[in-house]
Amino acid sequence: MTSPSEKPAWKQRAVERSLRTAKLRAEERVQRFLDAAQAIITEKDSTDFTVQEVVDRSRQSLRSFYLQFDGKHELLLALFEDALSRTSDQLRAAADGQTDPLDKLHVAVELLFELCRPDPSAQRPLFTDFAPQLVISHPDHVKVAHAPMLALFTELMDLAKDAGQLRPEVDSRRTAAMVMQTVMFTAQSAGASDDETQHPITASEVWNFCAHGFARD
Repeated sequence: MTSPSEKPAWKQRAVERSLRTAKLRAEERVQRFLDAAQAIITEKDSTDFTVQEVVDRSRQSLRSFYLQFDGKHELLLALFEDALSRTSDQLRAAADGQTDPLDKLHVAVELLFELCRPDPSAQRPLFTDFAPQLVISHPDHVKVAHAPMLALFTELMDLAKDAGQLRPEVDSRRTAAMVMQTVMFTAQSAGASDDETQHPITASEVWNFCAHGFARD
């Protein structure tokens, strides 16, 4: 027998079902806004758009938009986080194709370098326009956005360390963060000078540079 303060089981199930339905609808609305914003960014090759344009493209209401996002910045942040999450998935899939822990790191580092290299034919205003501003204005947001990637590289470092392939004093998380920053900055800066344009830094060079910082001789 239930006490007066407890809800009957049927009522709990009804509430849970209602909450699940509401959550699914909210997720669908959010995805429609994200898809609309991404389509506009691709068409314009720029993050210079208005919230109203996104609302119109998604065929939803302005009220619905502000129930999901505080404003344009939060929408762009969601797109940025989603892009980095998908990049992390790509890196993990590539690493999973290897059996040796150090090979997993090797593949992940080189692929990250290639994905971060400037590509004139690719439209990536989230990374060329929005990300640099975010680093200055909201560095904490950048840290959160990169969390899945940092977790992956930390995991790969741990695997290599457990296999005895790294120096004992290496701190997996701190080293992972330094490797990520080195790889991404070097890739994004590729071709900055005449010499680098004629003889661009390669993914294997970056790997060799990073590996000598943490791999056991």
